[in-house]
Amino acid sequence: MALADIEQYVIDKVRAKRLELNWTQEDLSAASGLSQGFIGDVESGKREKKYNFKHINTFAKVFKCSPKDFLPNLPF
Repeated sequence: MALADIEQYVIDKVRAKRLELNWTQEDLSAASGLSQGFIGDVESGKREKKYNFKHINTFAKVFKCSPKDFLPNLPF
């Protein structure tokens, strides 16, 4: 089953924020407490892993931004 558009949007936004700060997946793993393997799986799309609202909240804390920064303004 393929990821929904909104799920891919969230993944892309988290990855963009990570790259904007020149963070590696390892950096994000260390800051968030999520495994580097999980983050890699999510970003690669190979295993159809995805982030949930708990992850989004954690990323907002780590990146010192709003959880809304990872969600679209309008529904798909």
